[in-house]
Amino acid sequence: QVQLVESGGGLVHPGGSLNLSCEASGLIFRIHDMSWYRQAPGKERELVATYTSTGAVVYHIDSVKGRFTISRDDAKNTVYLQMNSLKPGDTAVYICNAEEYSPAGTFRRDYWGQGTQVTVSS
Repeated sequence: QVQLVESGGGLVHPGGSLNLSCEASGLIFRIHDMSWYRQAPGKERELVATYTSTGAVVYHIDSVKGRFTISRDDAKNTVYLQMNSLKPGDTAVYICNAEEYSPAGTFRRDYWGQGTQVTVSS
């Protein structure tokens, strides 16, 4: 059974930092592309950042570039999202995603965590 368990969310003042973690189990972590999504109240889920199985890093939202850093530790089956200079607009549930592709690049399946709440407020 595959599980993705996020942690590290919380309430922080504007300008503060949080480091989110997502620990995976039940899958071969190193072959999965790992991503962080976020979903704010009343808004659609949006893709924040991806760290592929081949080492590529992509930030999908311009406003997080330079503030957020995604990393992964395959030995610990964990992906991280370091968030600095947080803004109220970053308030959302942050959700971990794992995607598996075939060697030919065909999408096979993906898995989702339950999410961790991040609230940025003074």
